[in-house]
Amino acid sequence: MTSTVFAAVLFAALLHASWNALVKSSGDKELDTALLHGLGAMIGVPLLLWVGLPPREAWPYVGASLVIHIGYYFALAGAYKHGDLGLTYPIMRGFAPLLVALASGFFIGEAPTPLAWAGVLGITAGVALVGLSRVHGTHGHGKALLFAFSNAGIIALYTVIDGLGVRAAGQALPYVMALFAFDGLPYPLLVWMKRGREGRAEIMRYASKRWPLALLGGTASIGSYGIALWAMTQAPVASVAALRETSVLFAAVLGTLMLKERFGAQRAVGTLVIVGGMMALRLS
Repeated sequence: MTSTVFAAVLFAALLHASWNALVKSSGDKELDTALLHGLGAMIGVPLLLWVGLPPREAWPYVGASLVIHIGYYFALAGAYKHGDLGLTYPIMRGFAPLLVALASGFFIGEAPTPLAWAGVLGITAGVALVGLSRVHGTHGHGKALLFAFSNAGIIALYTVIDGLGVRAAGQALPYVMALFAFDGLPYPLLVWMKRGREGRAEIMRYASKRWPLALLGGTASIGSYGIALWAMTQAPVASVAALRETSVLFAAVLGTLMLKERFGAQRAVGTLVIVGGMMALRLS
């Protein structure tokens, strides 16, 4: 992994943490997520027309990724319904890279080196330490854990598929725009149908006030995943997937600075573990 790719993926992680912090700070997380994805699709459609469609070889991967993302949204909603963000988010984002590393040798032909494995394991452990630092026990969270670990598997699955798809496309931008143009529609539609007549009027009032920030978040979401998929054409998929999940660390920092959350000793130790994993990935 070159210095350029390394720095780009870290920037992608910062973008990912930024739009998640935006959602976390909102009064209606479900609606903010739907608005962000819907505006992301509105950005993706004209950009797709501008950059052009991905080649025919990439469309099976686009289709498979879109179907899997529907499962992702259902698992995400289930995880957040039964458990706190602080419990479920680190599990989903932290364990997915480990699963990608386990699968990449078989599906992509990229078995991580021992040093890369050390980096993946370090980042996974560090993400868990940072993300779960505010969780006191997991009693009564059985359903939340089930959804969270299931979603970690789903995230790993679409990461591998998109890694293969962007390589089949030959370039990241058309592939990413095709994903966002179509993927941003199902979840907002589900939220729209779920809210009912009065809820839909509230959606319009909320969107009229919140759309500038949501548009910024949708742009950050596209940029984050676009950079990550471009990096997967330049470096091993497992290493990129692990490095991108340092977003949990950036989210912890943003939470401390913007949301006045306590950082604490466990987050400090997790930060050091993540940095060690990052160094191992850089040297692998």
